[in-house]
Amino acid sequence: MSLEIAQSRAWNLARTLMTCIVVIRIADQMFGVVESSEFDGDAATIVREYDPFA
Repeated sequence: MSLEIAQSRAWNLARTLMTCIVVIRIADQMFGVVESSEFDGDAATIVREYDPFA
């Protein structure tokens, strides 16, 4: 998924689920969205974190 779509989806999920969501880099131009409590990968792959409580 593109970065623009991933960021839009992450913000929507964070506000809907009221939980922290991170956008991670999977490959050069591929990004993923995952709940931050479920992410156990390399912290260097995190592009952005969305916190609905901030």
